[in-house]
Amino acid sequence: MQLLERIRTYFFLSALIFASCSAPVVAQTDSGTARPGTTEQRDGQHDFDFEVGSWKIHLKRLQRPLTGSTTWVEFDGTSVTRKVWDGRADLEEFETDSPVGGHIEGLTLRLYNPQSRQWRLYWANSKDGTIVPPQIGQFKNGRGEFFGQDTLNGRAILVRFVWSDTTTNSPHFEQSFSDDGGKTWELNWITDQTRVKTEPDKVH
Repeated sequence: MQLLERIRTYFFLSALIFASCSAPVVAQTDSGTARPGTTEQRDGQHDFDFEVGSWKIHLKRLQRPLTGSTTWVEFDGTSVTRKVWDGRADLEEFETDSPVGGHIEGLTLRLYNPQSRQWRLYWANSKDGTIVPPQIGQFKNGRGEFFGQDTLNGRAILVRFVWSDTTTNSPHFEQSFSDDGGKTWELNWITDQTRVKTEPDKVH
């Protein structure tokens, strides 16, 4: 009986050793399959290709963000976006006017980082000629979310950009602020775009 028990113990220990040694080999040789608990990041370097071209813009802007204000001001204008670095960056020129809100003239520079597979969005306003800290993020399932830090009236806030409807000729953009560390967000900027079709060159 002792001999039989020793044989059983030997085979049991051998099975454990085999299982522990073979598992890493399978994980290393199976290079075409993502490991459990991980997701393969997609290449998003052309995510903003939809913005390239000319647009008519309708903008709604909350007059005094994070003050309890419910007064919105509406603007109309145009924007033109051109591709840089074969789509890994683009530059948008933005211009709108409102009888109440005045004139807004700005630039948006979007830069793609192929290592992190994220975008950095930089906004500059012609009124002060400075670039605000970037919003950083990416697109998932056709929706782009980008986050950053800024200041408003001397207070540190969080900023969130959201792009949606990017596969249509009417992309939608929203900006929100948070002054409680992202627990709540207040929407303060809404942009709806309509693509301007360029007429083909006329034959002379």
